[in-house]
Order: sequence, then C-alpha cells, then structure tokens
Amino acid sequence: MGRVAVFVEGGYLDEILRKEFSMARLDYGKMARLLANPDDLLRTYYYHCMPYQSNPPTPDETRRFSSMQKFCSRLSRLDRFQIRLGKLAFRGFNTAGDPIFIQKRVDILLGVDLVLLSAKRAIERAVLLVGDSDFLPAVEAAKDEGVLVHLYHGGPQNPPHRDLWEAADDRTQIDQALVNSILRT
Repeated sequence: MGRVAVFVEGGYLDEILRKEFSMARLDYGKMARLLANPDDLLRTYYYHCMPYQSNPPTPDETRRFSSMQKFCSRLSRLDRFQIRLGKLAFRGFNTAGDPIFIQKRVDILLGVDLVLLSAKRAIERAVLLVGDSDFLPAVEAAKDEGVLVHLYHGGPQNPPHRDLWEAADDRTQIDQALVNSILRT
C-alpha cells in the first residue's frame, strides 16, 4: 500500500455532475476514500473559484457567493481536505449577451501541488479528477518522479483532453455506479 493524493478540479466535476448526473449531490469524504483506495490517503486537494460578484453585487450573486462559502467551509472540515481557491475573471459578454467568466490560477495551483508532492516523494500515486490539457506538464513531471497517475474523467459529454487521457497511467470514466456509491445520504 502506498500513499496517494487526490486532486479534484471542482469546475470540471461540477460540469460532469450537471451534464451527466442531474446535479447529483456527493459525499466528498466518501469520494476521496473511494478514489484513494486501496492506498493510504495523504490528502484531498479541491480546487475551485468563488462565484463572481460585481460591484455592488446583485442579490443572486450574493446568494451564490454565500452558498459557495458554506460549501467550502463544509469541505475544509472533512478529514485530510485542503481547499485551494483561484479567481473567477469576468471577460465580457458573448454574442447571446451572456456573461463570460474564466477561472484563473486553478490549473497552476493544482499543477504546483502535484509537482511538489511528487518531487518530495510524499506520494506514490496521484488521482486526478480533471479534464484539461493544461495539466500535462505537471502530469509528466509527476511521472518522471515515479508517481503513478490515475485519471478519473467524465463521459462523452465531458471527456478529458485526449493528450491528458493518453498521458495517464490508469483511467476511469465516472459512471452512474460510481456516482451512486458516493451520493450524499
């Protein structure tokens, strides 16, 4: 049995749950233990952004911000959980008039943690719940340090980038059975 860290890109997980599993409500502690199994869980790192707030914020923005604060507070109280927050940047409006938001710093926060833990030999296996090819350099660096990389990813509506999928040592598509096993009760 080795030591594993679980890395969850919250925005990607949210999209999977929204598009593929009707916004299923997960037990994140149970999820971390399942993804780490059979290894010893060092820590679960959860990366996300707080919702955007204009100045002054709208009532809906205030409600979403408060909801995310409560969610992050609950996660931070779980055993061996670390929350890392990036920034959500407003980038204007699309042609339909909908606002465009972009996550900033999330990918680099995850990449730095993955590389540091790998280089320090703190982990032997990394479980990533991500889909973006921006993680490739960090994945390759971790593998160069001897860390096995297991990618959990969405299905046809939220597939991981092909290069990321190919770079992983092991791959698991998140399916209904997996989601059912980690639902919040």
